[in-house]
Amino acid sequence: MTEKLSHVEDVKATSQQLRGTIKGDLGDAQIPFSEDMYNLLKFHGVYQGYNRDTATERKKMKLDKEYEMMIRVRIPGGRMDRAQYLHFDALADQYGGGKLRFTTRQAIQYHNILKGDLHATIAGINESLFTTEAACGDVVRNVTTIAAPIQDPIHQRLFQDADMLSASLLPRSNAYAEIWLDNEKFADVHNPSVNKDGGQVEDLYSATYLPRKFKIGITVPQDNSVDVLTNDLAIVALFDDQKTLLGYNIHVGGGLGITHNKAETYPRLATPICFVGPQDLLAAARAVVTVHRDWGDRTNRKHARIKYVVQEQGEAWVKAQMEIIMGRPLDDPRPQAPYTIVDHLGWHEQGDGLLYLGLPVLSGRVHDVGALRLRSALRRVVTDYAPLVVISPTQDVILGDIRPQDRPAVEAVFQEHGVKLRDDLSNVRRWSMACPALPTCGLALTEAERIHDPLMTDIETMLADIGLSQDLFTLRITGCPNGCARPYAGDIGLVGRTPGVYALYLGGDFLGTRLSEKVLDKLPYEAITGTLKKAFVDFRDHRTDKHATFGDYCHDRGGEYMKALLADAA
Repeated sequence: MTEKLSHVEDVKATSQQLRGTIKGDLGDAQIPFSEDMYNLLKFHGVYQGYNRDTATERKKMKLDKEYEMMIRVRIPGGRMDRAQYLHFDALADQYGGGKLRFTTRQAIQYHNILKGDLHATIAGINESLFTTEAACGDVVRNVTTIAAPIQDPIHQRLFQDADMLSASLLPRSNAYAEIWLDNEKFADVHNPSVNKDGGQVEDLYSATYLPRKFKIGITVPQDNSVDVLTNDLAIVALFDDQKTLLGYNIHVGGGLGITHNKAETYPRLATPICFVGPQDLLAAARAVVTVHRDWGDRTNRKHARIKYVVQEQGEAWVKAQMEIIMGRPLDDPRPQAPYTIVDHLGWHEQGDGLLYLGLPVLSGRVHDVGALRLRSALRRVVTDYAPLVVISPTQDVILGDIRPQDRPAVEAVFQEHGVKLRDDLSNVRRWSMACPALPTCGLALTEAERIHDPLMTDIETMLADIGLSQDLFTLRITGCPNGCARPYAGDIGLVGRTPGVYALYLGGDFLGTRLSEKVLDKLPYEAITGTLKKAFVDFRDHRTDKHATFGDYCHDRGGEYMKALLADAA
């Protein structure tokens, strides 16, 4: 007996290639979109949610929830010019409540968008020559790569590849242009390959698109600041000593989302499948997407990511499927250098006589609040000094093409606006991340962003007390188990469990090549710092030379040891 497809598959199949009733529904700003249209909106870069802070009180008052939208902009490699960034900044005033957010996938998000402003906001975003199409949904999402604007063949090629893949893997349907751009020629400004046949034949995606979302990252082993192995498709470019591109090691099957108490769901890092030459990158990417399309689970969305296909069928099977699709044998993966992490915060030379500045942005949130006027400072520096803006995979921002003589003036602007630079941060704060969570995310089980700053302050004090302020480790916080801030791929992960309670993961590595292990299932927020102190004191007192980092120590000690050590914390 054939298993029943998930309801979302039915919604996609009957949507007339992602049109549904969205265009007509925009006419009534007071009525939220239906659940079916909510699922289609994702393909257009939109999530419908509601204010989680006011929902309970409004329910008591017999009032409707305060519905609002999140809009995500698809920005390949996070890179934009001065005019584009200032355009996004202006839209934040018009529609986004004076705020915008940098994401862990190098995109921009606007929260708190009203339904009545949805069409105007998306049309305004498209004036920048970027799009929100396929920023969400069961398609290839924004393609990430190294953010540093270094002017050498390696970094230039990585960005070109990310841009090419992003453009080439967009859906072909005209639905987006019809709904949001009033039938403008979407192909002319975004992707010349779109609309050749009227946009109605999805030669890659088919009528029901992919079983679930699909993420691509591309990097080199010498800089895994992109956390490449957490992607469904992880592309590792290999260059020779003369910086000539040799080709790409293709890794498949990364993905971090899980469901609490569902052992059949799990995080996974991408594993090596094959090597392809420079001319075959797009064909290989399309082949992997096709494997996901044809073999991903369309009956159970919690089991629909390609990581489960790889885990259950094996790497050799995936390679064989790619060979069938590409029509030729594929080489085995080539040896590559060990992964390293490059810190792009602070000042760096670009290689062309100009500088770039990596600026820390707490939780990716760009706004003016109290003495911290980050948004105003960024607007002024970008206007006067920085022709290039790049969002990093750590929610931070890089300002590029800055003249060396302008460095003092740039620093003065940030100091005047209360903005901290790299040297003002502790190591734990520098390498921490948090997802938005409450009150804007409908999936959040508890806080993440709003506890990020106070928690970092407590942990900074604790580490100073025990003499470990200089140690390097990553700490990542999410309000739910879907893993947007990549909590399972760092040294320490805090994953929302219930209100005020987190699961604690330890033993990943700083380089992004090993997953952490759950050691506590329900850790109250108030006990986090004390629990970590016990683990860090044990690390301080018993580490050896082989334990280079806290994550290495926890991994080598083993999950059972760490569970026993921290058993009384919960």
